[in-house]
Amino acid sequence: MTVVTGRAERAELEGGARRLILDHAARLLRSNGYHQTSLREIAEAVGIRKASLYHHFRSKEEIVEAVVNDGVGFVHDAVLAALDATGKADMRRRLEAAIAAHLAALHGHSDYTCASIKVFSFGENPTPESVRGTRRAYDDLWRALIEELASARALTPGIAPERLRLFLLGAMNGSVDWYRPERFDIAQLAGELTALVAPAETA
Repeated sequence: MTVVTGRAERAELEGGARRLILDHAARLLRSNGYHQTSLREIAEAVGIRKASLYHHFRSKEEIVEAVVNDGVGFVHDAVLAALDATGKADMRRRLEAAIAAHLAALHGHSDYTCASIKVFSFGENPTPESVRGTRRAYDDLWRALIEELASARALTPGIAPERLRLFLLGAMNGSVDWYRPERFDIAQLAGELTALVAPAETA
């Protein structure tokens, strides 16, 4: 039996319970979507009563909001870290590092990221501002990177940078439908996508 002796230990225990709820919610949302995932199913998956969920979240919408934001946040943090690690590398190397980080996080946190892609629309409810803001911040990161590439004349000529950005993000996120770790290598995929967006001969 776990004995909680202080405020810090209690906060750690409660944080672990919150993450466990989100882990199960992400898995169910990925499989079943927004409408077919209920609070009762989430509670049963965690092994608690439905009423106990309300100690951590006020509603199903709040759980979904947290899952969607975490799905984007995991990828955003990974890409930022990859770009920071490249330092002053040439633009194609920075792009390739960002693509590899996006793909690795996308598939490394697949319940969250797939749920985020699948339930970005909150059914009949308005998409929360925090979700729009989180998604917008990540879009802006890629928009800035693509603009850097455009300034360096490193992009595929004849295609507007914004369309290339949309194509690239769509291609990466679309890999949730076909990527299998035993069939594809992320570093190789990153190199191939980089070559489509920023061919070596134009760098």
